[in-house]
Amino acid sequence: MSDPSAPATRSARTPSPGTERDRGGPPSAGTPAGLRIRRAGPRDVPAVVALVESAYRGDSSREGWTTEADLLDGQRTDAREVAGLVTAVDGRVLLAEGEDGTPPLGCCHLLRRGAGAVAAAGDGGDAYFGMFAVRPRAQGAGVGGLLLAEAERVAAVEWGARRMEMTVISLRSDLIAWYERRGYRRTGRMIPFPYGDARFGLPRRPDLRFEILVGDLSPLANRAGADSAPDRGGRRGSGDRPAQ
Repeated sequence: MSDPSAPATRSARTPSPGTERDRGGPPSAGTPAGLRIRRAGPRDVPAVVALVESAYRGDSSREGWTTEADLLDGQRTDAREVAGLVTAVDGRVLLAEGEDGTPPLGCCHLLRRGAGAVAAAGDGGDAYFGMFAVRPRAQGAGVGGLLLAEAERVAAVEWGARRMEMTVISLRSDLIAWYERRGYRRTGRMIPFPYGDARFGLPRRPDLRFEILVGDLSPLANRAGADSAPDRGGRRGSGDRPAQ
């Protein structure tokens, strides 16, 4: 499933206090051993589509807490959309996978410089976070927290983003609370759900809409800038790294 053109992988870091366990779900069995996060490539498209669908649609998604099966039928994504995301120059898809060669455990999409839903809302955020999914049976083990942390690192350190934005179905109070515990705040700004567009699913109720959440990446970006600033001898700090 690896794409030879993808950058080097990063091993999962130790999660900070307040991982998925504090959302009230089942106890965590611990982050899967050997978990790594890497950039997805064209060869990963079928696995990403299957992962996202398993986390949000159908009866299989009910094994996890992120299911939208009571809100939406139909698809959550498709191969055409994912293929466009993994090859786009202004973003990337990240995959979390174990060392045993099994299908990926989680994924997310990161968009640079306020495109997509953020731009549609009239606000040019620095980065947009979306298509966040963790395989139902892997939820509650810290995979999602590690993926979000790596997405924040990419946005702040590699892109210099100062904030992250995302959209969440406003009825998903449990998911919104999960993001709030990680420093994101509700803005109260809403985006209408695209009723009539089957690409976004088939709504099961008439009151769906998205709320924009915002997270401050300035501390990460500032720390990265300080690490890469030249010292008096003209040398750069240990945080300096080539652009990818």
